[in-house]
Order: sequence, then structure tokens, then C-alpha cells
Amino acid sequence: MFDAVLARLDKAAQIFGLAPDIAEILRHPKKEVAVSLPIKMDDGSTKVFEGYRTVHSTHLGPSKGGIRYAMDVNADEVRALSAWMTFKCAIANLPYGGAKGGIKCDPRKMSVGELERLTRAYTRSLSDIFGVNKDIPAPDMGTGKREMAWLLDEFNRIVGEDSPGVVTGKPITLGGSKGREVATGRGVMISTLAAMKKMGINYKAATAAVQGFGNVGSHAARLLASQKIKVVAISDHTAAFHNENGIDLDKAFKYAASNGNILKGFDGGQLINNNELLTASVDVLVPAAIQGVITAANANDIKAKLIVEGANGPTEADADAILNEKGIIVVPDVLANGGGVTVSYFEWVQNKYGHYWSEDEVNMKHDASMNQAFENVWFNAQQFKTSMRIGAYITALKRLDKAIRYKGNY
Repeated sequence: MFDAVLARLDKAAQIFGLAPDIAEILRHPKKEVAVSLPIKMDDGSTKVFEGYRTVHSTHLGPSKGGIRYAMDVNADEVRALSAWMTFKCAIANLPYGGAKGGIKCDPRKMSVGELERLTRAYTRSLSDIFGVNKDIPAPDMGTGKREMAWLLDEFNRIVGEDSPGVVTGKPITLGGSKGREVATGRGVMISTLAAMKKMGINYKAATAAVQGFGNVGSHAARLLASQKIKVVAISDHTAAFHNENGIDLDKAFKYAASNGNILKGFDGGQLINNNELLTASVDVLVPAAIQGVITAANANDIKAKLIVEGANGPTEADADAILNEKGIIVVPDVLANGGGVTVSYFEWVQNKYGHYWSEDEVNMKHDASMNQAFENVWFNAQQFKTSMRIGAYITALKRLDKAIRYKGNY
């Protein structure tokens, strides 16, 4: 994954004319930490888990990035995701650098007690890295507000004071922000509408397919449907469904909620496979599940006019050229799913002030920020006659280049 980041960085740097010394700095993370976490399991045994935290950049401010719990977590993935966070924050015009963390585990096979002990052990091991003005984690794949509450409580015990701004994505009762849980999906919706307007697509007559029905995909699907875009296909890791008349998303939400948060067995559409979803005849494709699902092997078969990346890294680098040649507009992950970190920033600001906004205020500020970020990326893509993805990286490089030069290096 990190090679894919570097390939796009190098291309954007070449088109933009970034000085080689600045590019070289951005090719290397500032700090990488790997920890071993011995945890007492419920059966009395001890298991040692691998944990990671990579701080890619602090040129624009304290580092910011989520923590994921998954069996495929590894140093390369965390390094890549931390770099993407650097670019994502710069594109969103936030005063943050990029970071990412993770633990190699399967949270679905662990008890609540085991997950709490693991989260607290991870927090203790990285307490010198985390800080309100140093490095600010957040939820990611396999984690949520519950884990962030544990992290906050453990960090507070260590430092001996209440530090709500050390983590975002918290429960509202502990200083979380209204609108945070749906923010990434909302950002996908705002990016989709902005792109369709540029492309001259009537969104009220458009169709969409959404891969992934977790936090990002489910809310993105619901919000797209609220704008009269007909969502005809949805999926999660267990099953995919198609309904040319439109998926009843309320029914899908209720089914998933009562079925262990999975879609397997849902009867609101024809059962298809995930590749059929990716290549469905729709106007908009939203890959919002995992990385690397659009490849050179299936890019030629994609029929959507617009791809809006809800997941991190869903399109492999060698598929970009194929999509560009086909004239498919891709709103890249570093722009499209930036709504989450944008509202995380709002949460951090509210924690610092001790004053909290209504959900309408949060959504209004979010939408304005996402629309401005889209306009900046679209402008740079047009100015440099390149794709939206490279335009996004150029948008980030403009800010990072200035920050690095002003601060200097040694």
C-alpha cells in the first residue's frame, strides 16, 4: 500500500514541480512505533498482540489519524494510511499532520473485556506519543466510540487530568461531537453531488451502487437516497444485493441491526457477488469497504460514470490509467472520505473551547468545508490537466510545500 502512495506522490510532485528535497521528506514517515501487547484472555491464557502507530507528518500541526483493529493490520498498511492522512488533512485545510495506528486482532472473536484490556494496554504503550497537541487518534475499521472512551479514560489516568481533546470519535456524553458518526458518509454524499454538478448529471434521475455497509457505506447510501439518488446495489463482507427499483435502505438498516450488523440473508434484492456490484450499470459507484477492490483486472468492466471513494485506497494504482482512459471521474479517498476528519477537527475545537455545537451547525460547517475542498481539487485538476486524484495530491502538496519551507529542515 505504501508503494501505491509513493507512486501517486511522485506523479503529483512531478506534475506540480515539487522540489526533490521536499518530496524526499514526504516520502518518509516522521516516527514509527511497534509495540507488543500481552493480554490476559478470558480463558486465563496470555496472548501477545502486535500494535502499531505511525506519525507521518507534523508540518501542518499535531498528527491525526484513526486506530483500526483487523487481522491484516501491518506496518506497511499503517505507514500508507498515515501518509494518506497527511494529504487528507492538507486537502481539507485542517491544522493537522497525518498519523495512523492499528492492532492485529479479530475484534469479532474477542469479548468486550478482552477488547477493553487490549485498548487500555495499547493506550499505555503509546501514552508518550498521544497528546491533545501531539497526536490525536480516532476510530477506524473495527473500532468505534466505545474503544475511544476506553482510550480517553486510560490516558486521563496516566496524565492525571481530563484531556477530552486527546481523541475524537468519542461518545457525545464524554465530549464527542454531534454529527461525527455520519460525517464520513456525509462527506461522500457532498462529494458525489459536487461531482455530478460538474459533470452535468441530474442526480434526481441517477443510480448508485455502494460497496460496504459499515459506518461509511451505510450512511453514504442513506444520504445519497435522501437526495433522490436511487441506490440499486449494496453489499457488506457477507453478501451483495441488487434491486433495479432501488434498495429499501430503511429495511436494510433494520435487518442488519437485528442480524448482528450483517446483510447475509437480506431479502430486499437479488443476490449478486461483489464484482457484479462493482461493474453494475449505474451512474455512481461508491467503494466504501476495503482497499484494493478496483484493479487492472476489473477496471475495464466498470460502467459507472463517477466513482466516489468512501474507503481508503479502494483503487489500485495500476487501475487509475484505465479509469482515466475510459473517462471515468474518480473523486479520490483523500478528498471524498475527508468528512470524518473534518468533523473530528470540529470535535477537537469544541473540546478546547468547552462549548458544543448543534448538529445543524456541525453539518453546515462540514458541508461548506467539503465543498471548498472539492472546488480546490477540481481547480488544480483542471489547471494541471490531470485526474482528480493527482489534483488532490497537488492541492495537498501546495500546503505542505509552504509549511516545510517556512519551518525549515535540518
